[in-house]
Amino acid sequence: SIIRRQRQELKLLIAELKDRDKELNDMVAVHERHIQAWEDDRQKILTLAERCSLLTSELNERNAIIKSLTKRLKLLESQHNDSKLTLENTQQKFKELTQKVSDSSVHCQALEEKNQSLHCSILELSAKTGQLQAREQELLTMLQLKDKALLETTDQITEVTSKFKTLEGALRAAKLEEFSRNREQQDLKLTLKDVVFQVNKMKDVLAEKMKESSKHQEEISHLKQENGCLRSELILAVEEAQRKDQLYQFAKSKQERIEKELSSLRQVCVKQQRDLHFLHVNLDSSQDSRQ
Repeated sequence: SIIRRQRQELKLLIAELKDRDKELNDMVAVHERHIQAWEDDRQKILTLAERCSLLTSELNERNAIIKSLTKRLKLLESQHNDSKLTLENTQQKFKELTQKVSDSSVHCQALEEKNQSLHCSILELSAKTGQLQAREQELLTMLQLKDKALLETTDQITEVTSKFKTLEGALRAAKLEEFSRNREQQDLKLTLKDVVFQVNKMKDVLAEKMKESSKHQEEISHLKQENGCLRSELILAVEEAQRKDQLYQFAKSKQERIEKELSSLRQVCVKQQRDLHFLHVNLDSSQDSRQ
């Protein structure tokens, strides 16, 4: 029983030794793994140290680049401020030019309206001149008719005068034959009275015709003077319209020059905006690299 018990104890000790051996083997394996991990960590630390030195040198280079970029950034900021001032001045000039363009447009529109009114007045004066010329032609026709009637009346008066002279001769002959031709003498006296009455009537008509002719002559001279005044006014209106057209052309050319200047200023503004955008992009990229 002692031997059995010892054997049992030996078996237990052997089993315990096996367990301890297994534990030691596990510990050795763990220790080896730890050593391998430590070696790996050491290699990693060496590589990291090398990389750290490389990164340090690269950091120094980047610091130098950042310093140069900082200087360049300051320079760009100063240029940006200058360009901003230039842009503000350009915008102010652009506003002033826009105001000038609007003023010139209003002035051109006023000139166009005035030119249109002058054109309408010229047309009215032309129509009035045509009416006056037609009236003048009508009065000239009436005057010619009156002159023709006056000539006919003068012919009738001369005819009546010649008849009167013949009648006077007949009266003289009748006076010589007074005693024999009393009845004929009275008839001739009656005829003479009628002829004298007709002659006086013709003289009155001739005087009225002469008065009307003088009135028509005065009216024609007045119409001629009025026509001359209207023609002179028409010439002055045409000259004023030509001057207005010249002023309109000058204003139009001035507006075209201002529009050209505005287009050039717009192009300059677009270029400056592109430069500013490019500078902003460079600034953002430099800030990103700096960060």
